[in-house]
Parts: sequence; C-alpha cells; structure tokens
Amino acid sequence: MALRVALGQINAVVGDIKGNIAKMREFYVRALEQQVELLIFPEMCVCGYPPEDLLHKEQFLEENKNAVESFAIDCPEMTVIVGFAEIATDGCYNSLAVLGDGGVQHIYHKNNLPNYGVFDEQRYFLAGTTPYVIDIKGISMALTICEDIWHLEAAAKLFEDSFHKDLIVNISASPFHVGKIGLRQEVFEQCTKHFSCGLAYSNLVGGQDELVFDGRSVFVDADGKTVCHAKEFAEDMPVVDIEKIDGRLKYTNVQADDINEHYDAIAEVYNALVLGTRDYVRKNGFKEVLIGLSGGIDSSLTAAIAVEALGAENVVGVTMPTRFNSPETISDAGRSAKLLGMKFHTIGIADTLAQFSKMLSGMDGWDENGLAYENLQARIRGTILMSMSNQFGYMVLTTGNKSEVAVGYSTLYGDTAGGFAVIKDVPKTLVYKLSRYINELKGREVIPVSVIERVPSAELRPDQKDSDSLPDYEVLDAILKGYVEDDVSPQKLIEDGLDKETVERIVRLVDLNEYKRRQSPPGVRITPKAFGKDRRMPITNKYK
Repeated sequence: MALRVALGQINAVVGDIKGNIAKMREFYVRALEQQVELLIFPEMCVCGYPPEDLLHKEQFLEENKNAVESFAIDCPEMTVIVGFAEIATDGCYNSLAVLGDGGVQHIYHKNNLPNYGVFDEQRYFLAGTTPYVIDIKGISMALTICEDIWHLEAAAKLFEDSFHKDLIVNISASPFHVGKIGLRQEVFEQCTKHFSCGLAYSNLVGGQDELVFDGRSVFVDADGKTVCHAKEFAEDMPVVDIEKIDGRLKYTNVQADDINEHYDAIAEVYNALVLGTRDYVRKNGFKEVLIGLSGGIDSSLTAAIAVEALGAENVVGVTMPTRFNSPETISDAGRSAKLLGMKFHTIGIADTLAQFSKMLSGMDGWDENGLAYENLQARIRGTILMSMSNQFGYMVLTTGNKSEVAVGYSTLYGDTAGGFAVIKDVPKTLVYKLSRYINELKGREVIPVSVIERVPSAELRPDQKDSDSLPDYEVLDAILKGYVEDDVSPQKLIEDGLDKETVERIVRLVDLNEYKRRQSPPGVRITPKAFGKDRRMPITNKYK
C-alpha cells in the first residue's frame, strides 16, 4: 500500500508561536482533505528561524514545548513531523518531533550544527549524537535536520551503517543566495545516490530580517532525480504517494504544480527581493513605505520592487530637488512613479539648503564647495523622509546598492536613513540587469529606459558623475566580489590583472567604511556573503 506524503512549506514568523501553529493547522486540514498520511513541516517551523537570542529565554523554550504538545493533541489523524526549539537541562536542541495518535511519538536532535556564514547554531544549540529511524507502512525513514545531510562524510558517520533506510526525511531552514537552489540539488543528488534511498525535503519559505527562505521543498528518488518540488518563494504543499516495490520506492499520484526545473538567476534574485521586502514590512507591522525618488536607477528599481511586493497603493515616492538636479532626472522621478502607479510628491529643498548653509557660514572654514555641503543635501533629504515616516507611519526604504555600501559612497544620516535597505546586497552591475529584467517581465517600460541608460550621478554638485569618485562599476564589482565575497587578498587581485592603484584604493575604502555599514538598516541578502551576518569585521582595525 502506498503512503501519501505532503510537504508543508510554510512562511513562519520568528517568535509568533501561536500564529505559526495556526498556519500549520490550516495545512493539516488541507492535508486531511487530500487523505495525507504523513505531513512534514520545515525546521524550527513552530518558532521561526533563526530565533537567535530568544533561545536564551526559558519561557520561549517552554512555549515551544507546549505548542508542540498542543498541536499533537489537536491533530491526531495522521503522522506529522515538526521542527522546534526543545528545552534541555543545560541548554536547548534544534529538534524534530514526530506526532501521532494525539501525542509526541519520537524526538530527534540535530547532529550537525552549522557555524559559518549566517549560521550561529553552536552558540545556541546542543548537538545530538544519535540517528533516528521510523517506519510507516513498511517504509523506513531516517530523520534529519538541514545540515545533517549537507556534508556526506558527516551524514555517513551519522547513519550509514546504523540501520536500513528507504527514505531520508530532511526538514530545513535553508536561506537563499544566488546559486543556492542549484547547490542544494547537487547535495540531494549526491546524498540519495550514495545511500541508495529517496529524499523528502521540507524547507521554510519567507523573509526574516536579512534572510530570505526560498522554499522549493522537494521529493527526490534514489537516482537523484527530482520527482516534484514546491513553488519558489511562496507557500505550497506538494503531495506524493510513495510505495515500496521490490525494495525500491515508487512515486505516483504527484499533486504539485508543473514547475520548470531550470530557474533563471535574475528571476531568483528579483523574487527574493520582492518576498524579503514584503515580509520585512508586513511582519514588522507596516502597511505603506516611502522612497526618495531621485530619478536614478537605484531608487527606480527599489520602487519597482516595493510596488510588486506591497501594491502601488502602498508605495509613496518623494523627489527633493536642488539646483544640482537636472530637468531630466526630476522628470524621470515623476515618470517612474507614474509608470508604477504609485503616489508621488515633490518637495524642493533649495531654500532649506540655503538656510542651513547660511547658519553654518558663521563657522570659520565653512564653504559650499566641499563634501560637507554635498552631504548636507542628503541629510536634509533624510530628515524629510524620516519626518514623513513619523507623521504618516511609513517605513522608509533606502536605495543604496552593494557597490556603494561597500565603499561608503553614501551619507551617514542622509541616504542611509531608513528602516530597510532593499538592494543593499545587490551590486550595481546587477542593478542594471534587474531593471532590464523587470521591463521584460512586465512587457512594458516600468523603469524608464532613460533612467537605465543615463550616466549615474549623485547630483550633489555641478556635472557630477559616479565615475569621478569610483572606477567603472564593472571593475569595482569585480574587485568587491573578490575582496568581500571570496576573501581574495589584494595582492591576488592585482596578480589576476586588476590595476594595482585601483585595487588598493577600493580595498582601503571598504576597510574604512565599516562604521557606516554598522549604522545602516538591514537589507535582503542575495549573495553568498552579504554585509552583516555573513561578514563581521571590527570597526577599530589596523590590519592591512
């Protein structure tokens, strides 16, 4: 007889234990309607992931335990697997509970705790030491949690010779970055082929601060072939019948969307940015967002993502020109807003700038020809945006890209002022690709072509161009990828053909501007190494 299995790919909210359990009950009811016998939810779905220092609160851990037990009582008609934080006498475990017949039947503790990149699990969790297998309808299932299967040597040590297994069940909270979906597929193929068994993988979906979980829960057969997978960047519940015939698993009656196996990298990034923005804004209790629209490509892209995430009616743009803003960029700011259907205001700051400068002119040495005067414009704009935020309840979205954030090409308390930095981890070269992609996706001009083709400028002084201060963005992004994301030394970058003077100047700027990045808002992580959780450098630092 076949076993009907479903993967409950939910969007959990960290700390909202009652809300997460309520959502799991909704999935449980849907599964009952489809006669599911085994429902598998993701890692830490009860409390959300990562809960960080909430795990140091005993009450939080007690509520995890109580929620699991209550859920088990309320949902006795099938076997359910859930992930939760389990209290222990000397800490806590990242645990998997098997629920059935109105109670908790088994508990497995995650063995392999990741402690790299965005993961800090050894700070919080005790490591499990033993494997666990359950049997349902003659199908033996090895229970695992995320990292347990990511390193084949560790996985083999955990359970290769311990027991027979037909299926590996892996519950996961695996965050997205460019290339992660393909990397996961390689891990799944390697694991299933090595152990000659199938895989049922249930992953979280949704945004949590900087992280985005892409979902894409999947069933894989013993040959490493995908049977079906859930949607990317959306809640879903694929269902499959699994039957053991002649020692091998057969998958039939697949109930899942017919989704293209090959996913475009630019589309992945776009969907991650949209989901990350939507969830950060909504999960933090905001409805509307505010964006300073300059008529440049960064703010136009940010606005397009916000409109897709939240609806045009919930996005407000404001342009704040001075004498340094060209008629073309002023016009394009309004045109971007009109194409997106969002609300739009113009607040000129020329008089305010003049008044500030007049006040400061009493200080010996103040003039209107230097960087301080340029930054004053950005700080006036930041003050206006934050004042509107206070008055009307908007969340301010900042518009700086990763290339600018890396080298400090921004004004502290100016264009860095806000609640969420949508494209903080998007290199400038990718900003252009995303902008063209959105126009192609929508089949019309959403981001004006004139904005995409214009030479980039901060427009804080006459005839200013980004290239006055920075190398071409193709060169800059190549240096930043090597130095920041790949930890390549400046010497190696120079040996690889990059200009010595340029490399040394950019590396110095990256090192000097750590203090700015620490004071900037969080933003969606889309690269393998983002500023923040991934890369934690000391501000006071003399190492060169």
